[in-house]
Amino acid sequence: MSRRVRALAFGLAATLAAIAAAAIADRYGSRVAGGYGQLRPVLVATDGLRRGRPIDRRVAARDLGVRRVPVRFAPPGALADPGEAIGLVPLAPVPAGAYLLAEQLRPPGSAAPEPDLGDGRRPVEIEVSGAAALAVGGRPAAGGRVDVVVTAEPGGSGRGRAYVAAAGVPLLALAPGPEGAATTAAATLGLTRREALRLIAAQSFARRVTILPEG
Repeated sequence: MSRRVRALAFGLAATLAAIAAAAIADRYGSRVAGGYGQLRPVLVATDGLRRGRPIDRRVAARDLGVRRVPVRFAPPGALADPGEAIGLVPLAPVPAGAYLLAEQLRPPGSAAPEPDLGDGRRPVEIEVSGAAALAVGGRPAAGGRVDVVVTAEPGGSGRGRAYVAAAGVPLLALAPGPEGAATTAAATLGLTRREALRLIAAQSFARRVTILPEG
């Protein structure tokens, strides 16, 4: 077989592989849409954004990215394109991986001071379930308060139990779960040291950690 024929054969094989990969990706997207509903683009911080630092085109290209998530899991006010954030400044630090919401941004010079959590609370990121419930009834995904419920694994032949590990804690930010998983999310909560240690320990033994809107 001549070198020219081999090159043509390799090129044809590469083209067929690309077509097959595109078909697989299309079928995967259809399955996701069928299981969780239609997808929509959401803007996330691929790197942390500093409070009060203007988002220019360079920052948007470097620190912002677009993901596609089921519509019912997208928080109200989530931006869909980096261009929507250009020229604005974050009111508070936005951790890497968090959704970027319209309510988190203001024009330069109008940013309010970062809220004081008080009571010795600090931002702590916890992997949680139940984040979709926050969007019901137009509740904001961040800025309110939530209860954190731990469901423990059953011991032996007994049943697992659920208990409130932290009540009425501030929800500071909400980011997609690992690889954009729709069933979990990364919640940044304002926790006391005791609450933080309790929840961090729970993640290693609990069946799930759920956040629910307060009240």
